[in-house]
Amino acid sequence: MKKIKLVVSDLHLSSGRTLEDGTTNPLEEFFFDVKFKEFIHYYTTGEYKDYEVELIINGDFLNFIQMDYKGHYLTVITEPICVEKLKRIVEGHPEFFQALKDFAADPKHSITYIVGNHDQAMLWKKTREYLNQILDTEVNYKNIVYFFDGVHIEHGHMYEAANRINPKKFFLKKNLPEPILNLPFGSHFFIEFVMRLKLENPNIDKVRPFGRFFRWGLAFEFWFTFKALVSLLKYFVLAIVRPDPRKGWSAKQLLKIFIEGAIFPDLGSAARKILKDDRVNTVVFGHSHVYQYRQWGRKEYFNTGTWTDVTSLDTASLGKITKLTYVLIEYVEVKDRQKDDEQDVQDIDYRPRGRLKEWRGYHRIEEDVVVS
Repeated sequence: MKKIKLVVSDLHLSSGRTLEDGTTNPLEEFFFDVKFKEFIHYYTTGEYKDYEVELIINGDFLNFIQMDYKGHYLTVITEPICVEKLKRIVEGHPEFFQALKDFAADPKHSITYIVGNHDQAMLWKKTREYLNQILDTEVNYKNIVYFFDGVHIEHGHMYEAANRINPKKFFLKKNLPEPILNLPFGSHFFIEFVMRLKLENPNIDKVRPFGRFFRWGLAFEFWFTFKALVSLLKYFVLAIVRPDPRKGWSAKQLLKIFIEGAIFPDLGSAARKILKDDRVNTVVFGHSHVYQYRQWGRKEYFNTGTWTDVTSLDTASLGKITKLTYVLIEYVEVKDRQKDDEQDVQDIDYRPRGRLKEWRGYHRIEEDVVVS
């Protein structure tokens, strides 16, 4: 049976475009439910009707940390809180989750979910059980890495100091009434600091590259940028001098984050290190929200980008960008000829080949993304 794999990341589904009181939800970032439904439909019908199709969700699929719980943005997050947030996300995107359920109903189709830093809540047993129940299938959950046939897929936050999760301690339990998520510093920082800035400037976390955004702010929004910088330094100082048992990092780690941490780093160097392993031919990341392709010899690195809006200050792509990018992995026929003492032997193998693509919807089905 022919097979393909679809890799998407950083969809950032929240509680929906409209709040319970009928007003617009300013923190929702995903507005492409219909296009996603078309995307799934296209790769399960027509020429792909009889294909084995695996949908690989590569982290930050659900935006738990940008959601309130009963009007509060919490950093002390228990399993029941995460289940409640997940229910609201499902209710906010009924067409999206129905499309996933219809996809999973075919025995030739499967879903793999790799956990990122915004959807760390999917490490809990009950959130996984609830999503399985909604989709009426057994999702294949991966905590950090998914590896198959020479392809290494992970979200990418483990290569950024601020968002790196402790793989040996997903939950904090000591001296606490019940277990809570062991959030990385970046999640605490986003909830406690960035969320306040987003009330004044909703696009503050959607601009790339951040260094140019900072310089632009000093030139054109000086007081906002200056006050934000002072608040940032104050936040770091207080985080160092006020240890909290509900936070799983030390002052030493904080100092390392402050020195090492680049905001929205280029993950190409991390991919290249992984590709030094002879068993790995392809690396796929997300996390940075910037689609990317690089090649070193016969080895390839893809970044799937995001399905949310990004504002670019790079002169090559200046302005607001919305590209529904993904990686299509196809299994192509490879013929190897080997010669023994008596005859030539042709060995036929099927190997995965990745392609970076942009979904444009049914008005224009697909096209390769131009990369250089």
